[in-house]
Amino acid sequence: MVKVLALSVVRTGTELPEPIICSLATELSSFGFFQRPSVKEMITFLTKTFIKRTEHGQRQSITHEGYVVHCYVRSDGLAGTVTTDMEYPARVAFVLLGQLLEDFTAEVGDSWNSCTVPESIAFPKGDEYLQKYQNPAEADKITKIQNDLDETTQILHKTIDSVLERGVKLDNLVERSNDLSAQSKMFYKQAKKTNSCCVIS
Repeated sequence: MVKVLALSVVRTGTELPEPIICSLATELSSFGFFQRPSVKEMITFLTKTFIKRTEHGQRQSITHEGYVVHCYVRSDGLAGTVTTDMEYPARVAFVLLGQLLEDFTAEVGDSWNSCTVPESIAFPKGDEYLQKYQNPAEADKITKIQNDLDETTQILHKTIDSVLERGVKLDNLVERSNDLSAQSKMFYKQAKKTNSCCVIS
């Protein structure tokens, strides 16, 4: 199942010994109650480790044991991560990261620059985004359109396949058709003969 586990907003900078997570939102209900603290610690560790290794202005996705941490560090040093399962589309994760960081700076301004205590900046929209983006197709219009197109294509293929399975009926339709000339009907019959002679049983 496609799932977003965590969103984080992180302060980076050369003056810091390591990145500071300003705000963290998690959705860990798929884990056992006693596993959740350990999973959260692991997410925190991976977030800091991967953000430290991401250049300013760079986006990257790092896979670790069935999960992906999508990282983005803006040129001003504000960074974010989205931790997802393997099935979650990277494009949607980076759209989410961009919106998350924009809303974060709109809400808290430049106060993140002075953040020194982990998870000390309240950002309720993080939890909202966590819920909204659980289904990437609903949250991202382009993904939704692509899924609709894929579904339509799949339906179209099923329809064509079911017509092709009824070759005998198709022969009758060709014979009775007024839209096909005698030459086209002859071509159809000849093509069918040619195809049938080449089938290896």
